[in-house]
Amino acid sequence: QVQVVESGGGLVQAGGSLRLSCAASGRTFSISTVGWFRQVPGQEREFVATITWNGGNTDYADSMKGRFTISRDNAKNTVYLQMNSLQPEDSAVYYCAAGTEFGWRTRNPSFYKYWGQGTRVTVSS
Repeated sequence: QVQVVESGGGLVQAGGSLRLSCAASGRTFSISTVGWFRQVPGQEREFVATITWNGGNTDYADSMKGRFTISRDNAKNTVYLQMNSLQPEDSAVYYCAAGTEFGWRTRNPSFYKYWGQGTRVTVSS
């Protein structure tokens, strides 16, 4: 089993920044990929970014490129999502997820086995 816990959400003004953290515990050696997703009520969960656990390869949704940066600290078993130039449309609950398989469908929520409870980000205009 793997557990992931998000933190770092909050209220920020448009143009501001936040850094989200995703702390993993348990059988972390089994993690292949960690992803960030976000969800607005009534909408599907949206892919934000992913990072491979060992190699650090990253992937971003097009709308996040240049504004968001995903990184990891393996010593702390933590993945970060630095979010800059936030806009009201970035408001959502942000989820961290850990996958243990290998494959190319890392933008799909179904790839991930373990999910956190989410952390809310609200961007005011």
